[in-house]
Amino acid sequence: MNTEKLKYPIGKFNEPTNITSKEVKKWINIIKTFPDKLKTEIATLSTVELNYKYRPDGWNIKQIVGHCLDSHTNSIIRFKLALTEENPLIRPYNESEWAKLVDTLFYDIQENLELLSLTHKRWIFLLESLTDKQLNRTFIHPDGNEIVTLKLNIAIYAWHCEHHLQHVINAKHLNINRQTPNLI
Repeated sequence: MNTEKLKYPIGKFNEPTNITSKEVKKWINIIKTFPDKLKTEIATLSTVELNYKYRPDGWNIKQIVGHCLDSHTNSIIRFKLALTEENPLIRPYNESEWAKLVDTLFYDIQENLELLSLTHKRWIFLLESLTDKQLNRTFIHPDGNEIVTLKLNIAIYAWHCEHHLQHVINAKHLNINRQTPNLI
């Protein structure tokens, strides 16, 4: 399998041109069900298997879980900024470096999954309350000064959930480092 396919197993995010309320509901449901799907995929994994990677030089399963918790927590903050400020400039973070921090590498995986689950419950509570007017509110992402609507951000994070769920599935099945697991 080529590196690009391993990196983007469901393909790169394709920005929708016309976002309907039906699509928003579908994407919110993807975000809502993600923690349970992730828990199911990880439930029977050993400590060694949690260190399997989905591609060479990629993250291991523990790092994927930690990244999703970090990313989705940041997303809630971005939503709240857009809901309470006029077109705010959001602050990015260094995902690769965060994935190397001790709370990602060594914190109990079950507790990280529980934190992710609780984060999603609160996030979904917010997302399901948004009006059409609120879904059209925006923030500015400093990478390219891109203006992002909240409804587009929901689409991005639905893709993000499916993207990283597939990374976990691939790490389990491809066993990139089964022979020599990268025990961090």
